[in-house]
This record gives sequence, structure tokens and C-alpha cells, in this order.
Amino acid sequence: MTNIQDHLRQRIDGSVAAIESIRDLVPELARVGNSIFERMDNGGTLFTAGNGGSAAHALHLSEELVGRYRSNRKPMPAICLNADPTALTCIANDFGFESVFARQCAALVRRGDVLLVFSTSGRSGNLIEALQTARENEALTVGLLGGDGGP
Repeated sequence: MTNIQDHLRQRIDGSVAAIESIRDLVPELARVGNSIFERMDNGGTLFTAGNGGSAAHALHLSEELVGRYRSNRKPMPAICLNADPTALTCIANDFGFESVFARQCAALVRRGDVLLVFSTSGRSGNLIEALQTARENEALTVGLLGGDGGP
């Protein structure tokens, strides 16, 4: 039983430390958040993407913006690029998995839009390609990344 308790305490302590470390990022997070909402207020769309568990975060954010989240409000334009399994498998089959998000960005993302990617490593090739394509289309690109943040 002690091993489980020790493990739980370590996990809780790690979570508290991670949350505390975000405190220093509040000014930057607020700046990025304001930039995203400013673009959405001016007709831009927020596109999100991620792999695995990060795909769930990307989908959840997009759907809450279109839905209501905490209060009734006007829906906000948000699309999750990993939400359509037929698009993902079609593009992966024809162009390779590295292109599943970039191909969608080439077709959909425009100047004034935002691409927000979620990655625990920051090194997912398909997300890096998507960010490059979105930048080429003059969209704002944002990454919520774990580890060292990738390349």
C-alpha cells in the first residue's frame, strides 16, 4: 500500500510543481490569448491539432468554443483538424501521415486565422509541417508543447 501512496504523492507533487511553473508564463499566455481572440473577433478561425491525448485536448478546445463552455455566448469559429477520421486516413494514405495536418492547412488556413497545436514532445513531424504551412499562409501559429518544446 505504501508504494501506491508514495506514487500518488509524487504525482500530486509533480502536478503542483508544473502548475506553479506556469505562473511565470502568465504575461506571455495572456498576450497569446489576446492575439488569438483578436483574430477570431476580426473574422479569423481557430484551427487546432494534436496527436494521441493531445488530439483530445485540441478537439475539446475547439468544441467548447463552438459550444458554450461556461456561459451562453455567441459561438466562436474553431475547427479541429484531427476531428475527421476520413480526412486523416485519406490524406495519410495518399501523402503520408506527416502531411495529415499540413494538407488541411493548405486548403483551409488563411491570413487572419490561427493554428494552435498541442504536443507533449513538440517534435511531431505532422504538427511541425502544419505549423510551417500555416505560417506560409500568413496565419498566427501557436504551440502548447511539453518537454523542451521541440525544434
